[in-house]
Amino acid sequence: MDFGHNLKDLKSFLDARQYRWALIGGVAVAVYGLARTTLDLDLLVDVDAQEEIVSFMEELGFETLHCSTAYSNHLHADPIRGRVDFLYVRSPTSDRLFAEAEERTGPRGIPVLVPKPEHLIAMKVLAIKSDPSRTFQDLADIRYLASLPGVNHEEIRSQFERHGLLDRYRELEHIL
Repeated sequence: MDFGHNLKDLKSFLDARQYRWALIGGVAVAVYGLARTTLDLDLLVDVDAQEEIVSFMEELGFETLHCSTAYSNHLHADPIRGRVDFLYVRSPTSDRLFAEAEERTGPRGIPVLVPKPEHLIAMKVLAIKSDPSRTFQDLADIRYLASLPGVNHEEIRSQFERHGLLDRYRELEHIL
């Protein structure tokens, strides 16, 4: 999959409509410096953009695999396009995520907004809670993000506690 190819098209589409968006998932973790295998491109977008995004993805030839109020997943038959997933967020959560995100260099040198590490970690903690089979990969990402300078460990701890995963945080704490 060519993440930059999709990112270029999506950035043009979202920016032209002035939708707020940010890179999340494995590619966002890579932007922070941990290169790892990931098979999809994940974007965080304001919920107001959902209907237009789904239509746009289908115009590009993507099949919509799933669409709910919080997520949509899209797969293209061309492996270069691959899979793109969207997480749709509402205010006040979106306001906080976007206000604290920072611009970084993404695939192909494309400037992208990326949530702060603590917010990426919060998403990964929720993913672990929702799908425990993701635990080991997501904990590896969390470990890396939590080791970055200036990261607020109390904020991270509270995310694990909020989702009933404090034992996982304690395991992580021993190796940080």
